[in-house]
Amino acid sequence: MSRKISVGKHSQILIAAEKLIADSGFHCLSMQKVATAAGVATGTIYRYFSDKEQLLNEVRLHVAKRIATVIQHGVTDDMPLKTAFRTMWLNIWNLASSEKDALSSRVQYESLPRSDDHQIRELERKMFDQVERLFLEGKKQNIFKQLDNQVLFVLSFESSVTLARKNALGFYKLNDDELEAVIEASWDAIITH
Repeated sequence: MSRKISVGKHSQILIAAEKLIADSGFHCLSMQKVATAAGVATGTIYRYFSDKEQLLNEVRLHVAKRIATVIQHGVTDDMPLKTAFRTMWLNIWNLASSEKDALSSRVQYESLPRSDDHQIRELERKMFDQVERLFLEGKKQNIFKQLDNQVLFVLSFESSVTLARKNALGFYKLNDDELEAVIEASWDAIITH
């Protein structure tokens, strides 16, 4: 028997769960709190998600898809590597001011053990395909260090995430020249010398 899913309620639940995770972390998350935040009955959640684990996996994918779309916006396959890198770096920087909950949720997810669900991991990897291609092409051309793509991400784009969050929270402000210097330093961290 096929269930008709109301995209509205499904999305409401995902958004409410994401906000709760961003605000309080996973340990405080309950289906009752999600239901209250989403404005639905607790039983309604179980019409869309079989259990908390499925809800968390779908929130994870929901957040990843939105972040991947923003990070890779404006990047094309024919761009020079450094231009694509700079575009992605600035997209991450700008994401912090417009999507604080998404970045906070992502930080919460990264503190959890990786999902054992191969399908979830593969979907996430595919969402960030332009980032993956950037690193693979950079290594193929011997521009980037021959390190795992996740390591290259941490050495380069992860700094953008950290700096952008601190900037958005008002810890400090970078002017345009300082921002360009930071992008150049992030690039320098992953290129061969």
